[in-house]
Parts: sequence; structure tokens; C-alpha cells
Amino acid sequence: MEKIFLNVGKTFCEECSLALRRFVGRMEGVESIDVEEGKIAIAFDDSKITKEALLKITGDSIEKLGYKLI
Repeated sequence: MEKIFLNVGKTFCEECSLALRRFVGRMEGVESIDVEEGKIAIAFDDSKITKEALLKITGDSIEKLGYKLI
């Protein structure tokens, strides 16, 4: 299992945080996702999803919610 950490430009509102947890957290290979105060930690099984794919999907999801990775 691997873990990635992402920083977002501002703190997520509660609804956006839940939406991100639901979407990314249900992806095959994602073990857990923690979203707190502009920081995201995702634990995943790299035999089921690559780090690059997870970063791309998560980054796209964050931008669709109106936030930016820093």
C-alpha cells in the first residue's frame, strides 16, 4: 500500500469534502481518503491503480469542485 499527500489552495466546504470522499474513496484500489483543512491523504493499493492515474483523477475532481492543487 502507498500513500499520497496533496495540498489544496483553500479548505474544502463540507459538501465538497463529502463529494470527494465518495468519488475517490469508491475507486478500485483506494483504501482510504482523508480530507482536512486543505490537505488530502489517500492510501491506495498500487497493484490496482497507479499513482499517476490516481493523481490525474483526483486532480480533475478537485478542479471540478472549484479548488486548485498547490
